Amino acid sequence: MRRQERLLQLGIAVALLCSGLAALLYTHPLQVHGATVITTPTNVHVIATGPQSITLAWSPSTDNSGTGDVPAYYVYNGSNIVATSMGTAVTISSLLPSTSYTFTVQAYDKDGNTSAPSAPITASTQAASAPTYQKIAYFDQWSIYGNAYYPSTVDTSGAASRLTMIIYAFENIDPTNLTCFEAIKAADSSNENNPNAGDGAGDAFADYQKSYSSANSVDGTSDSYSQPLKGNFNQLRELKVKYPNLKILLSIGGWTYSKYFSDVAATASSRQKFVSSCIDMFLKGNLPTGIGGDPSGGPAAAAGIFDGFDIDWEYPGVLGHVGNHYGPQDKTNFTLLLQEFRSELDAYGASIGKHFLLTAAVPSGQDKIMQIQTDQIGQYLDYADVMTYDMHGAWESSGPTNFQDPLYNSPQDPSAPIPPGQAKYNIDTSIQAWTSGLPAYNIPGGFPASKLVMGFPFYYRGWTGVPAGNTHGLYQSATGPSPSFSYSQTPGVAFYKELAAAGLTANANVNFFDPTTQAAWIYDGTNFYTGDTPQSIAAKTTYIKNKGLAGAMMFSLEDEDAGDTLLNAIVNGLGGAPNPGPTPTPTPAPTPTATPTPTTPPPTPTPTAAPTVTPTPSPTPTAPPSGGNLVANPGFESGSLAPWTCDAGDKIVSSPVHSGSYALQLTPTSSTTGQCTQTISVLPNHTYTLSAYVNGPYAYLGISGGASNWTSSSSYTLLSVSFTTGASTTSVTIYVHGWYLQGNVYVDDVSLQ
Repeated sequence: MRRQERLLQLGIAVALLCSGLAALLYTHPLQVHGATVITTPTNVHVIATGPQSITLAWSPSTDNSGTGDVPAYYVYNGSNIVATSMGTAVTISSLLPSTSYTFTVQAYDKDGNTSAPSAPITASTQAASAPTYQKIAYFDQWSIYGNAYYPSTVDTSGAASRLTMIIYAFENIDPTNLTCFEAIKAADSSNENNPNAGDGAGDAFADYQKSYSSANSVDGTSDSYSQPLKGNFNQLRELKVKYPNLKILLSIGGWTYSKYFSDVAATASSRQKFVSSCIDMFLKGNLPTGIGGDPSGGPAAAAGIFDGFDIDWEYPGVLGHVGNHYGPQDKTNFTLLLQEFRSELDAYGASIGKHFLLTAAVPSGQDKIMQIQTDQIGQYLDYADVMTYDMHGAWESSGPTNFQDPLYNSPQDPSAPIPPGQAKYNIDTSIQAWTSGLPAYNIPGGFPASKLVMGFPFYYRGWTGVPAGNTHGLYQSATGPSPSFSYSQTPGVAFYKELAAAGLTANANVNFFDPTTQAAWIYDGTNFYTGDTPQSIAAKTTYIKNKGLAGAMMFSLEDEDAGDTLLNAIVNGLGGAPNPGPTPTPTPAPTPTATPTPTTPPPTPTPTAAPTVTPTPSPTPTAPPSGGNLVANPGFESGSLAPWTCDAGDKIVSSPVHSGSYALQLTPTSSTTGQCTQTISVLPNHTYTLSAYVNGPYAYLGISGGASNWTSSSSYTLLSVSFTTGASTTSVTIYVHGWYLQGNVYVDDVSLQ
């Protein structure tokens, strides 16, 4: 289908105006017999704007014609219909940046009855600044086993510096208590016919009991058995230390663990009980101890790791995995569950001065989107990650082969339309459903495009026994799923890295691209694989930018090849990564305990040094590059923090001090390390020594992006680290901090010479 035809169907005349094409002019529908039988929409207001989009909402109209029809709505810009909606919210996209638009809303029913136009509302799009796109990737809990893909791999591959968010997947729902929980029980995830495949399953060992060796640890330090926090959670903590701007969320649900979502969402009390249990366990970090006889866990053991939750309910109102509980009540209850999460996250966040994120992995198929209140849930979510993949696969065992993630529809697509409408699965239709609505499916739209994230699979779907036909295997019959590979271990699935290792991704003779759907595939004469390539990713990232979407979501990191081919294509397509480079990795890093003072302090480390320092953008330096101590207010004798920049709670104290009358107190909390920084001018190609007297548990001293050191002590101890500036380095940012909930740290007599 041509793009212009799609826009005709959507009625988005503004998009054509923005493209310099003639406007598609519509006239206001006539009222039946000259009588108004539908009330006029009221309270039209703006709920979101972007450089290319405006989202409107309004109070509903009522139909008093006696037909019982529920009104739908036209949205006008002047005399042009720019959107239609089955609900009371809609996103008008493809607008011009920094431009004022005036809209009216008119209700209508299937008999042609219409209301009077609403009062006009004027809104302006935002300026076209360089957008910061979200680059979100899932890290699989189980990837540490056969794939040997660890959190440290995210660091060493460079992926962590290119991502804005990592989502750790998945945690389960206790089938008896309907709460978040931890356990050691394997899921029967390979058996699609087992209705109890995920009941009671969990992996506390992977989460916080596994002892990492120094070789596989983010900070290069081995875990000890007695640590309250080990496993993936501790490695994610270390990753956050190194990449402080990287957000880490915890995902609940997924394909195998969605069975009891309908139950936890059923009542106000069940929702409150579930959400509060998840916050207590994973945000406040109160992990259960003694699971499998392991001592790990305890009060606040995992505090400060996760920045919020990702809800992956597959699917509200629709059967996902065999045995899942679902019903028509899920449509409303899903919204109420997200509302409860938002309310409790905001309340807890307010108590510690932090905004916790809430995202949801949401479906791309219109038959599943129609079970969600698309015009309601956006107010509670920071982002919705649309799973724009798995549209076709080897569960259609005899074919025809098809794309798992076509960007657009193709007239040659042999698949049947998705009832109750006539649309087929494709990404463009999915995004339209979420933002503008699909009347044939009773989908109202109204989800802000600026919060909508497109999903990218890092794995392929495949068939075998596929004849070439005249399309290199596309839209052909098959004899079954493609053979399994050693890592993915599932017929019909192949990780991108497995196809790369087999020489298929780099072989131009077996790689093909369809310009109509903007989708790619591999065909080797027998096997057909569908998934992303840099070429298809370029088309998708262009679409993201043109539609004003929030960014890209990737599932999942363990599937990627060693060169991060797909991730790099996404980052490059969206215009680079906003994350700065890593901050220094403490060597060695301590593991927080549940009490303010560790029972067995680690040995005093040997300072590390970096040959060069490349600072991140910083404020105006506070001292010239001359001899002597370059630190301003080094002993805090001014009685104030200036010119240091410090976390909330840090303060100047008169006791204990190392010398003089004052010292600095760092006050770590469950969400901060109590960090103070100062930016200082330096000379290129010079060696400097940074030192300070510190007193307290887990005191850190270092250079942002460079060398660091730490120690624990019960009295003032000299801590120092040396570094050499690079050829173009003219300033560095020094820092001191403690560690989450480990007690106050006192600092005095800081020196940089």
